[in-house]
Amino acid sequence: MQTASVGNLVPAAAAEIADARPPLRIGFPGGRSHTGTPNPVIAEDGEGIVRRHRLEPFAVDAELVTNARFAAFVTATKYVTEAERFGWGLVFRELLPDPNAVPSPGGAPPWWVVVDGAAWHAPEGPSSNITDRADHPATHMSWSDARAFAAWAGGRLPSEAEWECAARGGLADDPRFPWGDREPNDTEFMPCNIWQGHFPELNTRADGWLGTSPVGTFPANRAGLFDMAGNVWEWTSEPFVIRSAGRAAVARNEESRSQNRKVMKGGSFLCHISYCYRYRIAARHATAADSGSSNTGFRVFYDV
Repeated sequence: MQTASVGNLVPAAAAEIADARPPLRIGFPGGRSHTGTPNPVIAEDGEGIVRRHRLEPFAVDAELVTNARFAAFVTATKYVTEAERFGWGLVFRELLPDPNAVPSPGGAPPWWVVVDGAAWHAPEGPSSNITDRADHPATHMSWSDARAFAAWAGGRLPSEAEWECAARGGLADDPRFPWGDREPNDTEFMPCNIWQGHFPELNTRADGWLGTSPVGTFPANRAGLFDMAGNVWEWTSEPFVIRSAGRAAVARNEESRSQNRKVMKGGSFLCHISYCYRYRIAARHATAADSGSSNTGFRVFYDV
């Protein structure tokens, strides 16, 4: 596999759309907070373990990091993402011009394919680009990529507790979603970019999108943060750990340690109640730190 070089493809893509202007930054006063929920849906992920936290004041970007902001970072630093160094990326099959042209990698779900040259500036491979997606979230982001950008922007990745506090709008109650408890459905109520229809055979695109949507397309939560559910997964700073002494939890924790898995939050455009019901606030996902795909992104948090 050939790695896209910093000397050709990336600067051209970056120079065309680069925009370093940060979005609105929302502050939170800190104080008492929690992670988890007493009403878990996927208990094996550890989401039903409610933990109390005391948070220091922090701030968070109202929007996910966009292609335009990431392009500005690359232009300034000549940073090369892990997907570019690997020379390939995982792409959701239905986003390809010919969804049946590429086989799925061994052991992977059939809706994922390995595409040589897929990276943030070519999300579906070398024949794709981001010239008309400057305001979409940057994708194919690994944990290290996200941390590097956050440090350049003067921030960092959040703890899981900070992310959940922000998703709840800073309130101490336990809403299921960033907008409250009302369940999205396939036709009427779509406050986030998730799947509509029957996964993975049919996406009706009732919300207007098959893949990512521009940041801020859907309503913000009560604190003014956009895309805290759906669109792309968001990295946190924390390793994935289930705080339980149960046999299954111990085994999963050992597997997560060996594969260097981190906690991701928020779900993505591929989530649906019938498949990946993880666009809930308390839901959590374990992903290897060097992974990047069509639906992995991040946002920046800041110390105050």
